[in-house]
Amino acid sequence: MKVIDVTTLSQQENYKWMIGSIIPRPIALVTTLSSQGIINAAPFSYFNAVTSNPPLLSIAVGRKDGVQKDTARNAVEQGEFVVHITEESNVKQVNQASIPLPSNQSEIEFAGFSPCPSKFVSVPGVAEAKIRMECKLDKILPLGGSEEKPACDLIIGRVVCLHVEEELYDQGKIDLGALRPVSRLAGNDYGKIGEVFSIERPIQKD
Repeated sequence: MKVIDVTTLSQQENYKWMIGSIIPRPIALVTTLSSQGIINAAPFSYFNAVTSNPPLLSIAVGRKDGVQKDTARNAVEQGEFVVHITEESNVKQVNQASIPLPSNQSEIEFAGFSPCPSKFVSVPGVAEAKIRMECKLDKILPLGGSEEKPACDLIIGRVVCLHVEEELYDQGKIDLGALRPVSRLAGNDYGKIGEVFSIERPIQKD
């Protein structure tokens, strides 16, 4: 077993082992709205569920030299955003949305997405996603780096409305086979759902 003191590694070296080890990672396509009315869209794989009471999710948005990205800045200014699940039918467009466009340009148009209105937030969603979650900003925490230049913003969002394609939703459950989610691996690699197996949780006996 190789033992590595990660405190001796560079930021890039730590990034490489993290994205190569912490896999697969779900991918959130997040739309936000700027104060100028520009719809921003960006994918993030440092994304996951937090709790169901109330439904909260987390997204870690990296900073560049301590400066907030459009997604974090817009989420703070507007207090809301929309999270979309990445799956096989939209993953190529999601990848296109990762292009670093200027703040006054929308990745929605570049990626060929169709904006659609939300029900409880002002931020539009993306019609091509089978699942999207309207969110209110619960809190945002600057983390890592230094106090003057944080490395990222950890966004906690409270889901206030869920949009699911009819074919996916049955008696409160999501049909994994119909959703066909895609995960992020390392480099340019992505993963599909492969073999699925079940293991029953242990029960403590009296």
